[in-house]
Amino acid sequence: MSRHPTIRRLQSGFVVLVLGIGTLVFAENEQSVATYPNIQEALNANPEKRLFVPAGDHIITEKIVIRGTRSGLYGPGRIIQQRADQPIIEIRNSEDVEIRDLTLARSKDQAVTDHEAIVAIQCKGLVLENLRIIDNQTRSSAIKLRECNDSRISRCLVRNYMRLSIDDRTGSKDWGYAFNCTDGTGISVEYSVGTLIEGNRVIEDHLVPTPEIKEKHQLGKFVKKNAVKGGVTNQQTWDAEYTDAWQQGSAIIVTSPTSSDFTRIIGNHVENAAQGIDLHSDHVIVSNNVVTNAFIGMKAMHGSRNVLITGNQFTRNSLWAIGLMPGAGSNAGNFDGGSIIANNIISDFGHGDASWIWGEERSPFKFDTGQQPDDPPLTDVIIQGNLVHAIGKPRYQYTVIIAGGENTPRGLRFSNNLFHPGTQGISNTELPQGD
Repeated sequence: MSRHPTIRRLQSGFVVLVLGIGTLVFAENEQSVATYPNIQEALNANPEKRLFVPAGDHIITEKIVIRGTRSGLYGPGRIIQQRADQPIIEIRNSEDVEIRDLTLARSKDQAVTDHEAIVAIQCKGLVLENLRIIDNQTRSSAIKLRECNDSRISRCLVRNYMRLSIDDRTGSKDWGYAFNCTDGTGISVEYSVGTLIEGNRVIEDHLVPTPEIKEKHQLGKFVKKNAVKGGVTNQQTWDAEYTDAWQQGSAIIVTSPTSSDFTRIIGNHVENAAQGIDLHSDHVIVSNNVVTNAFIGMKAMHGSRNVLITGNQFTRNSLWAIGLMPGAGSNAGNFDGGSIIANNIISDFGHGDASWIWGEERSPFKFDTGQQPDDPPLTDVIIQGNLVHAIGKPRYQYTVIIAGGENTPRGLRFSNNLFHPGTQGISNTELPQGD
């Protein structure tokens, strides 16, 4: 980018900007970052303005910081971060910021990172639209919102967001071990209210779960272990020093169950995820999404209340397609249930790339007890009008598994579903019918 551009104004109201790399034409009322030495200086010189980023590669070595009100970036440009120890864009304490149409990427030798492509903290009215986030391979998330209200993430592509990592749970009394894994999240929302996540594509291409990649990177193998077994750790896992759950992370996660509220996850396409959609939040709509080839299609736990799951396609999932259950974050004031699962199609279950890991104990629907004995049971769920469709011999024992025991789920109601049975039948227990 030239530091001394030549500017000519046309009678038509457009500006011709002659640069060392070519000529750019834009509307006169648009302010382009091309007239400044770099994007950050352009933002600093134009508070409360949305700036045009022209086509071409814009190389950065520090994160781009956006503050204030009605600021933002848009345009066909590609921003390339050359340092793995930096996010690409940070937005903080801002209102009505918009980031549109850009491509955000990292140089090839810096693609593996602990940081985000976009991180937004304490924002209101944020809009992220039509972005392409490529090869931000992080154990954090490609897009992360924290303490943001009334935000929208629309029509973005997040591709190749996962990396090899170690999941260290030795600091937790519940687990007490660390293990090799693949990890990373496409879109993460924490402590946020009123978020709309719509029409996005979250796709992982390069860390597909094969026996070869497991063996090469010793995935699932413990690398550290406490002297005392964690409270929720399975004894067999502890003794074997190995866990099958080495696919960590999610395509889309909304967490912070006592804070995150009123989220809409609508019309997204998720492909090759570990967990497709992961919910720890209340008053959520999950509608018209496609989740294909995920280890888990979606789950809601840790105090997820009033979740509406309707009209989704779950195909080629491996362990569960839809799972509801309490978790370590559940308690009497933060319980799971009061939800509806309706009009979803689950197809080709057990045919995903991770199916070789799980055997036949998997099931399209899983309603489980909690991770801890004092977790309140999952209560009051309507399951109606769903289709589980299998071609050929099913790769599951039961279509529905309802865990037993003292905290077995209560108040489940099944009606008007069409379930192709597993090798041992429809369910492991009699399904409670609706009135």
